[in-house]
Amino acid sequence: MHNGNGPLSGAVIAVAGAGGPAGKATLMRLAEAGATVVGSDNNPERLAEAVDAASYAHGGASVVGETVDLLDLQSTRDWADRIEKEYGRVDGLVHLVGGWRGGKAFTRSGIEDWDLLEKLLIRTVQHTSLAFYDGLQRSDRGRYVLISAAGASQPTAGNAAYSAAKAASEAWTLAMADGFRKTADESGLTSAATILIVKALVHDAMRAERPNAKFAGFTDVNDLAEAIAGVWDKPAAEVNGNRLWLTEKP
Repeated sequence: MHNGNGPLSGAVIAVAGAGGPAGKATLMRLAEAGATVVGSDNNPERLAEAVDAASYAHGGASVVGETVDLLDLQSTRDWADRIEKEYGRVDGLVHLVGGWRGGKAFTRSGIEDWDLLEKLLIRTVQHTSLAFYDGLQRSDRGRYVLISAAGASQPTAGNAAYSAAKAASEAWTLAMADGFRKTADESGLTSAATILIVKALVHDAMRAERPNAKFAGFTDVNDLAEAIAGVWDKPAAEVNGNRLWLTEKP
């Protein structure tokens, strides 16, 4: 049943990049906590599958999906506006848009890798944060949640493009956090931008494909989803501008 008195009851949370395994787990966890969840993904089939799974797992839960071009600022702004118009509020944006390109050697770290990753990992953060900032600020529990990677602060030779893109998206999110801090009134901070850091993600299908692999230090998508939902359990001041490490800090 839809959890009418769950910890996130009444909250409206948007999930960007909702179609992958992490997205599916996150839609399920937020719906379970009672939130109305609005997912977007650039792959309509994957998105529909994730939305159906979450709706089915939590009968009556409000989980919807929309294909949005997050590389276009106006499309992203329109999405944020539609959510607020339809539900009267927006209390969260979870950024799960992923992508990885890399190699073994530094000199093989192609600039074309950067061109792709800059769009997927930075531009989508810029656009979602700008589009949702005002709505999240109006919320009494607004949260912008970026999922980042340990590599941002400890880059390896072949991952220059990926690590640099992740580091840039972290800096952008921390600037958003400072915006929330500066505009909070005397009654205190209610909105926050925060970063959850993983080494890499693992899900059941990966384990099935590689039964002997250890996946040491990897975060299961269900544990990530749990940590994402947990961001709303903590006061804004505690999470705003902070990095929460879900893997060992280098």
